Amino acid sequence: MKIAHIAELAGVSVPTVSRVLNGRPGVSDETRARVEELINEYGYRKSSDNKQRFVELIFRELESMWVGEIIRGVEEAARRNHAGVVVSKFGLHDADASVDDTVGRRPLCVLSVFQLPEAERERFKAKGIPYVVFDPVDDVPDGVPYVGATNFKGGQSATRHALSLGHRRIAMIDGPDHAFCLARAAGYRSALEAAGLPVDPDLTVRAQLTREGGQIAARTLLGRPQRPTAIVTANDMQALGVYQAAREAGLRVPEDLSVVGFDDMPVAVWADPPLTTVHQPLSEMGAAATELALALGRGERVPQLGLEVATELVVRQSTAPPRS
Repeated sequence: MKIAHIAELAGVSVPTVSRVLNGRPGVSDETRARVEELINEYGYRKSSDNKQRFVELIFRELESMWVGEIIRGVEEAARRNHAGVVVSKFGLHDADASVDDTVGRRPLCVLSVFQLPEAERERFKAKGIPYVVFDPVDDVPDGVPYVGATNFKGGQSATRHALSLGHRRIAMIDGPDHAFCLARAAGYRSALEAAGLPVDPDLTVRAQLTREGGQIAARTLLGRPQRPTAIVTANDMQALGVYQAAREAGLRVPEDLSVVGFDDMPVAVWADPPLTTVHQPLSEMGAAATELALALGRGERVPQLGLEVATELVVRQSTAPPRS
């Protein structure tokens, strides 16, 4: 919200609001409190002349292979809007200082690939800097804009694919208690229940979202007296771990064991055999998050603060009908 709108709501002049914003004297305590309350509630957006023409994209880590896909989508959307992109890394213990640095750079908007605490979000809001969460791992508080993927439907489509091939003992390697992992696992359960199959607790294992996590979980599943004929995983790295565990057990993919991943990272194409997986449109999500944040920065009313971009099953060579 711009200074003129704050002044109108407070019933004071624009110079009065300016004095409050800059901490100058000449304003009664009552008026100052009223103006500050409105600034905190609605956020103050300086005119675009006071902002730099760039989007700030912040990560917790930059080593993951999906970082490049997100940056590509953000850059494409920013370019369409004649803006640049600054990529920042926020450490686990320096968020406060990092927010100071970001606010000081005066970006048009901030996209965060993790959720900042409320206090940090409020600091962006107070400076009129729109903040959008990318693919949130936790439930998003009311009023916080976000862009994610249709993880529930993705989990459903992965499981339905295995069912369509004739598999009935379909296992799931789940991930941590992140919102997207929970949604993918819920999609798996929904597909089984719709097919009239029970959700067997012996066929669900939780693991880290890594190759090692998938390998350890798959060893457990393949060691069951009645092993699964197909395994659906929470991400592609887990699926590659399943490949390793299958080789250790003397099983071939897909002849003896079908495997379905999630994310469709470049490694899925290079795998041997190429991995059937659910495509998570990270680039499209990055572009959508950027467009949403820029629209909010322009003061536009957006149809919805939460967007989910559609996932899509990509069938390659890691799935086949079970052996009779």
